[in-house]
Amino acid sequence: MRHGKKFNHLGRKAAHRKAMLSNMATSLILHKRISTTLAKAKELKKYVEPLVTRAKEDTTHNRRMAFSYLKNKEAIIELFGEVIEKVANRPGGYTRIIKTGFRLGDNAEMCIIELVDFNELMLKDSKPAKKTTRRSRRSSGAKKAEDTAAQDQAPAAEAKSEETKAPEASADSNEGETEEK
Repeated sequence: MRHGKKFNHLGRKAAHRKAMLSNMATSLILHKRISTTLAKAKELKKYVEPLVTRAKEDTTHNRRMAFSYLKNKEAIIELFGEVIEKVANRPGGYTRIIKTGFRLGDNAEMCIIELVDFNELMLKDSKPAKKTTRRSRRSSGAKKAEDTAAQDQAPAAEAKSEETKAPEASADSNEGETEEK
């Protein structure tokens, strides 16, 4: 029975699992994106997100706690520097998992895990698009025909009104000149 056992052991002993998650977390922080299996990515997410939350407050104690997990000075410098600058105002959810398919050899489900605020392509696409709603139940063909007919009539009406106004204006200006003489 597995009552009360909440995390995936990933088929490894405790020491191997801790070392693997530490190395993967270091790679994720340094490279901002790594490719791995879905099971490892889900466990890595649980491992990294508390570290990022802890790094929001830059104290000696938090740096030492993060170092006890990562065991890499460059990763600590990167985490407390560049990573925190981008995620300082985010309340959580610092990583994103994108499924990429299945591995050829053993058919394991593969994915990319990345730090959310470092993917420039996703940030550009995340701008909300203007929502358009269709208000009438008319077919689009009837609507297009009606719109083109209205557009054809509008310029013709404008041209007629300009033609009728132009001779009147010129006649008015001529009458004013003859009366003054």
